[in-house]
Amino acid sequence: MSISAADVKKLREATGVGMMDCKKALQEANGDFDAAIDLLRTKGQKVAAKRADRDAKEGVVATGTTDGGATAILVEVNCETDFVARNEDFQAYAAELAELVLATKPADRAAFLGTTMASGRTVEDSLTDMTGKIGEKIDVRRTAVMTSEGGQVISYIHPGARLGVLVDVSGDGDLEAAGRDVAMQVAALNPIGTSRDDVPQDVQEKEMEIARQAAIEEGKPEQIVDRIATGKLERYFKDHVLLEQPFVKDSSMTVGEMLKSSGADVKTFVRFALGE
Repeated sequence: MSISAADVKKLREATGVGMMDCKKALQEANGDFDAAIDLLRTKGQKVAAKRADRDAKEGVVATGTTDGGATAILVEVNCETDFVARNEDFQAYAAELAELVLATKPADRAAFLGTTMASGRTVEDSLTDMTGKIGEKIDVRRTAVMTSEGGQVISYIHPGARLGVLVDVSGDGDLEAAGRDVAMQVAALNPIGTSRDDVPQDVQEKEMEIARQAAIEEGKPEQIVDRIATGKLERYFKDHVLLEQPFVKDSSMTVGEMLKSSGADVKTFVRFALGE
């Protein structure tokens, strides 16, 4: 039967699938619009099943922020290749998912996958649909929701959208400026915690033991081995703890000193790097 261009366009707008696939689906369904949609979804499921074992480590990290910055989110949306990551449909889909994370504030990835989208499909179903449409495995690796109590959450997406940071900052200074400086610091140096209290005890003990063994192997006197190890642990804190790191914009001060001079304080942060 003859399929009109208008019908193909309507199906394309409803599903986002390519024009030729829409035309073929309508022809196979004898012009039945709903049946054509079911055919395209079935095709998407088959493609998703074939690509289920593929690595999807490319993609984008997207963010969203409520008015006033009380809450902000990150979501990592993955695909197989950088080519698809730069695709307009993929980027629009990632932005839609970011808006949904902000609106629903899911507890974790599993909860988010069960969330219903505007189309009536769950996020998990929509991933299958997008996989069929694009021809690559599309996935959501993780989500993060941060809400500040009395402060502001600053979100930062590094150019290229491969890395994103949320920072909970409070105080009476310029929180936007201070928070962005800290977010860029976190993006660049990847600290493991905000303060040394955030460093797990087993990690501290491991660092001390490594330093002790190194000192012994270097022939250092036994009575000063612990002192050397303690000094190495202090250096570890300066390298890996946010507030003790040298500030990237001015290494003459630490991040903690920068924040104090700015009238700001950081409670916590989240960092998503694509594919990690």
